[in-house]
Amino acid sequence: MNKPTDSDHLPRAGGLPDTETAPPKVDRPSLYRVVLINDDYTPMEFVVQMLQKLFGYGREKATRIMLEVHMKGRGVCGIFSFEIAETRAAQVLEYARRYEHPLACVVERA
Repeated sequence: MNKPTDSDHLPRAGGLPDTETAPPKVDRPSLYRVVLINDDYTPMEFVVQMLQKLFGYGREKATRIMLEVHMKGRGVCGIFSFEIAETRAAQVLEYARRYEHPLACVVERA
């Protein structure tokens, strides 16, 4: 068996290292939207406070999202990887139920 020499690890002509195969191409993970669905019972102020607490938004951004939900029937809270989106949606539902609000939240592919 031949012992590797220092010259086996030197770059080829053109300055590129000698590699047998290119590294595998890694796809970026798919992203998912966390979407609040409007209802006629959950107070607007509760939605603003929930967005501030669970998503870390300032009052202005949380209010904009709440108004989008109120005016358009739905609003995007954030876009995340699947696992994080599912966790955030579950947190929204648990938080709303704890305070006895029927707020609905779904996860959709972005």
